[in-house]
Amino acid sequence: MIYADNAATTRISDTAFAKMLPFLREQYGNASSQYSLGVKAKKAVEHARHQVAIAIGADASEIIFTSSGSEANSWVIRGIAEKFHNKPIHVITSSIEHHSVLNAFLTLERSGVEVTYITVGKNGLVEVADIKAAIKPHTRLVSIMFANNEIGTIQPIAEVGQLLKGKDILFHTDAVQAVGHIPVDVSRLGVDFLTASAHKFYGAKGTGILYKRSGIELVPLVFGGKQEHGLRAGTENVAGIVSAGCAIEESIELMANEAKRLRKMVEDTIEGIKEKIPSVRVNGDVFHRLPGTVNLCFNGISGESLMHLLDLKGICVSTSSACTAGRDNPSHVLLALGLSEQEARSAIRISYGRYNTTAEVEKVIIEICNAYFKILGNC
Repeated sequence: MIYADNAATTRISDTAFAKMLPFLREQYGNASSQYSLGVKAKKAVEHARHQVAIAIGADASEIIFTSSGSEANSWVIRGIAEKFHNKPIHVITSSIEHHSVLNAFLTLERSGVEVTYITVGKNGLVEVADIKAAIKPHTRLVSIMFANNEIGTIQPIAEVGQLLKGKDILFHTDAVQAVGHIPVDVSRLGVDFLTASAHKFYGAKGTGILYKRSGIELVPLVFGGKQEHGLRAGTENVAGIVSAGCAIEESIELMANEAKRLRKMVEDTIEGIKEKIPSVRVNGDVFHRLPGTVNLCFNGISGESLMHLLDLKGICVSTSSACTAGRDNPSHVLLALGLSEQEARSAIRISYGRYNTTAEVEKVIIEICNAYFKILGNC
């Protein structure tokens, strides 16, 4: 099998798996318990917290572990509504956000919150000037994703942070696709909240990360014990948290070389496909893009059909975000770029990762081209 859908999830690294395994078996203590087994679990959680903090330029006290990036996104957005519940609320986001963000804002709209959705150009980039123009006296939050999960486009987060500096407006970025793959420094970015997910950078599923700048208030998500600074009660997922700390440390160490290698693999894939299918179109910005992700349109055919034929050959790619796969609606991200519904439905996403090889790239190119012409011949 060739797995080329790393934007959906990644295989847990051997190192992260080995580190977490003892906390599922021998060191299975509750991190809130006072005896030695529990104390060891607590130390492991706090060590992972420091590993995550170092990786994104934060302080360990600013890191909160959750069950997923989606949970962390929802917590921040709904928390803002609760914080300002007795005041007018206006928030700003983009039209290409992950559904965990868009659906959270949709829910807030139904309760009277005013939401401005910033459009993007054909390259998928948000214009900082558009955000500036959208700001109102009662704007409480700006939420712009760091890198898009479908097209890989990297947004100008530091520039947005600079725009909001000194203003009484909170800034959140969904960095689920970015953390562990490109440099992330919360101080340089100027964000108040940042969210991430371990399974996107070779950690275990079920562990999310929320960075909350020191001094920023956030209403508790779960009431009960004092876990996660008293903001998210419940017994910690010690094994998952350990995997997150190990995986992010490992990803940072390998980042520079991996980024170079993955960019070359994506460039070779585009070039190889275009040699046989000149009409193929790259969606999103060519330069400001995650190293291993590319989204391609194959006009005249169905991207879903292409995906299924590739699956029969043992190649895993996606037609959209994993969170929306299986739905009949075309990608909201691709439509936001100005593509027609037919063009959007012709797209597939290829996302290479640490365990992909150059030899696999050659196989992907061959099988995509073979599948394309097979579908075209049957149309």
